[in-house]
Amino acid sequence: MLGSSLKFGTSGLRGLAAELNGPPTQAWSRAFLAVLLDRAALRPGDAVYVGRDLRESSPDIAALCLSAVRDSGLEPVDCGAVPTPALAAFAMARGAPAIMVTGSHIPGDRNGLKFYRADGEIDKADEAAIVAAHGALSRDAAPAPSVPQTAAPDPAALDAFRVRSTGFLPRGALSGLRVGVYQQSSVARDLMMEVLADLGAEAVALGRSKTFVPVDTEALRPEDTDLLARWSQEGGFDAIVSTDGDADRPLIADETGRFVRGDLVGAITAAWAGADVIVVPVTANSALEACGRFGRVARTRVGSPHVLAGMAEEARRGAERIVGFEANGGVMLGSDLERDGRRLGALPTRDSLLPILACLSEVAAQSRPLSAIADDFGFRAALSDRLQNVPQDRSAAFVARLMTAPAAAILSELGPVETVDTTDGVRLHLESGTVVHYRASGNAPELRCYVEAATAADAHALLDRGMALAARQTAAKPETH
Repeated sequence: MLGSSLKFGTSGLRGLAAELNGPPTQAWSRAFLAVLLDRAALRPGDAVYVGRDLRESSPDIAALCLSAVRDSGLEPVDCGAVPTPALAAFAMARGAPAIMVTGSHIPGDRNGLKFYRADGEIDKADEAAIVAAHGALSRDAAPAPSVPQTAAPDPAALDAFRVRSTGFLPRGALSGLRVGVYQQSSVARDLMMEVLADLGAEAVALGRSKTFVPVDTEALRPEDTDLLARWSQEGGFDAIVSTDGDADRPLIADETGRFVRGDLVGAITAAWAGADVIVVPVTANSALEACGRFGRVARTRVGSPHVLAGMAEEARRGAERIVGFEANGGVMLGSDLERDGRRLGALPTRDSLLPILACLSEVAAQSRPLSAIADDFGFRAALSDRLQNVPQDRSAAFVARLMTAPAAAILSELGPVETVDTTDGVRLHLESGTVVHYRASGNAPELRCYVEAATAADAHALLDRGMALAARQTAAKPETH
């Protein structure tokens, strides 16, 4: 990948769409399949499922993936435009691997590939094996021509996910709720409308877009925040819901239009599911331990592979109801759920529909507004933002400086540091009781900043100071927010 934007991040291969769309897609897809064939996890003629999101480059890249599957002696199954969790669940249920074409939340000029084994997401060991297999391929070999797709994509994966999403809740579970659906360019935009309506809610479509909108549920754009507030004032909604591009991360706003942070969405979902253990990244709110809702809170590095590894470890320790989630709101179900004779199978990959339905179910069941339900968890005010177009080497150098003894001088404007957590980046617990956390994004040239404070005003002020400090240290201009 030398000289290329393509690289593995916290969740799959990502880079500029113009670089991915062509021989690199076929080479990386064939490398993934070669690893599985070499391990005898695949046999010639086996099915491999391919899905995509709605960004402009995805159909062409998906066609190249399908061609690579065929050229590897396997049977490609085109699932079309489908949520990532739907594709993963469908493939896993059939003991088959899958490739999802998506850049998730990153800008539309970028794209990526997510690889799934028959039992779930690839891990870091798989990633290393794929990189090695890719290196063994002839980079000068001409790719096989893409075979035109004459048949329509198979809707079975999407249909199965619709059944999964509606089947665990009783009919009419969301009756009486009025829910805005921020459709933008989410691959689940129509599915959300259908599922909510099937469960009895009044679903109102909002903000459908013909072009790709990079919705990042960890760092909302100011225009998204403004839209949520305006729609809430005008629409009288119990909640407004959405997802990122490939629908593995939810976006939920309460009845006031206030964005509900992803880790709080995850906490509500885990409590609704009756989890005895939750597994979260180090960036999740520190109130998770303090709220007393969960028997154990295990923290990991950022990224679903790390959370999934933590969930597997908790299962080995004997935990029975395991829920993992991230600060972006994506929820991973580590064990089956059973309720009133209904069963929801484990799904060890991020899902956005489950947390959306869990939060709305609590609103309907408790006859209380979502804001009140959220307040019950006592979360501290927390905000995050990002410096864009910060090269990885600059981010790494800044984070490294914060780990050294002279860091106190750099951080003097933020306040004295009490403890430092280097699980992922640098998480600084200040003597004031506030938290500032810096880490480089694994998917884009960005430096992320997370803060916690007692009040929203304090968090905003701390975030402004933290972003300004990072901008000076990396010579990047912070976004206004």
